[in-house]
Amino acid sequence: MKKQLSLLLLAVSFYTCAAQPLPKPAPRQLEWQQMETTAFLHFTVNTFTDKEWGDGTESPSIFNPVDFDAKKIVRILKETGFRQVIITAKHHDGFCLWPSKYTSHSVKSSPWKNGKGDVVREIADACREYGVKFGFYLSPWDRHEPSYGTAAYNAYYKNQLRELLTNYGEVYEVWFDGAKGKDAKDMEYDFKGYWQMVRELQPKAVLFSDAGPDVRWVGNEKGFAGLTCWSTINASSVGIGKAGQEKYLNEGDPNGTDWVAAEADVSIRKGWFYHAKEDSTVRTGQALADLYYRSVGRNSLLLLNIPPNPKGLLGAQDVKSLVDFRNILDETFKLNLASGKADKKLVDEQLGTYVTLNDKEPITIDFKQPVSFDRAMFQENIADGQRNEEALLEYWDGAAWQKIEQFTTIGYKRLLRFPLVKTTRVRFTVLKAKQPVQLAAIGFYKASGKE
Repeated sequence: MKKQLSLLLLAVSFYTCAAQPLPKPAPRQLEWQQMETTAFLHFTVNTFTDKEWGDGTESPSIFNPVDFDAKKIVRILKETGFRQVIITAKHHDGFCLWPSKYTSHSVKSSPWKNGKGDVVREIADACREYGVKFGFYLSPWDRHEPSYGTAAYNAYYKNQLRELLTNYGEVYEVWFDGAKGKDAKDMEYDFKGYWQMVRELQPKAVLFSDAGPDVRWVGNEKGFAGLTCWSTINASSVGIGKAGQEKYLNEGDPNGTDWVAAEADVSIRKGWFYHAKEDSTVRTGQALADLYYRSVGRNSLLLLNIPPNPKGLLGAQDVKSLVDFRNILDETFKLNLASGKADKKLVDEQLGTYVTLNDKEPITIDFKQPVSFDRAMFQENIADGQRNEEALLEYWDGAAWQKIEQFTTIGYKRLLRFPLVKTTRVRFTVLKAKQPVQLAAIGFYKASGKE
């Protein structure tokens, strides 16, 4: 018996040593993912020209949002569940929403507040007042700046980046991309230098781009991640603005060496800037809830663009959709039918405490009485990495176990939608995993009648 026990311990020891360490999120990445939804505010001279991409020749005199109210905008976003706001401090047209010392092409040359206004400051201050995190997008492509296309432009860009990183309090996300038109000048951006500056001046901020280094683009602008979505990729194999990598970014890489979780960006409107002609095409609350399931519910974060109108306010249609969206989620997830009824301890959606499940080891939840549900939620303790590769959810029909759904990755959160089930018991089984799964939370819910 002692020999058998020794062999068993040796096998366990070997398995533990042989298991490769999993990539894990840094504290800033873990905090970022738990925000779940972030609001993007696309706002610049395009708001007044009815364009999506400005060409850099726009006069600052057209920028005059006479009713701009940052507090009202941020308050609405806070009330509808957004935990961070990202403002387009500078879009491709080069117009700056703050009074940069390095160009006159900014709000200081506009009639708004007689050239004394600062959109970035007002948004940042409102975020602090309402307890919402603040971030910004500073477009690398600049169609106005004469030095663009030369080595001098990188110095210009860093000067503006430093202004934004040092004058507006804590920054939690800095958004970079490689967007540019086919007619754009050839320009080699010093992304490593940009990222190093952010690390030095705002160490709590996550850095977004196709290649991370903290957060990656999800590979589309439709707002959804893949049915399989890993938070890991090989960052060295992707490039910012590079074509042909969309599927890889959408699904991630189970063997990826870098933790770079996905951010799913999408606009509440057809365009990214406000256009009056799109007022009737604003996504409904139901459509936004669907995006939530396909982004947050697939181990991603939902970055929803809600562009202010020329008055400097969110459109009434947009606000109604946001309110409906939040009401749907609140109604659906207000009651977890599994709370306190699992045969092993599962905390209520708190990462860091978890049940460890090995392959083919089921966990059964006995509700004691019949319950009806059509939504399920699972969360891994991603602080120790992402592990689940395949799992099975079943219900007891009184005589046998019946499949509800077989699915792949969980990560931070996996949400399932399925036809209404009425049962007294459910069973969850890990079918395949990189290492024993650390299940942090499980939930069963009845969808809102508004979905």
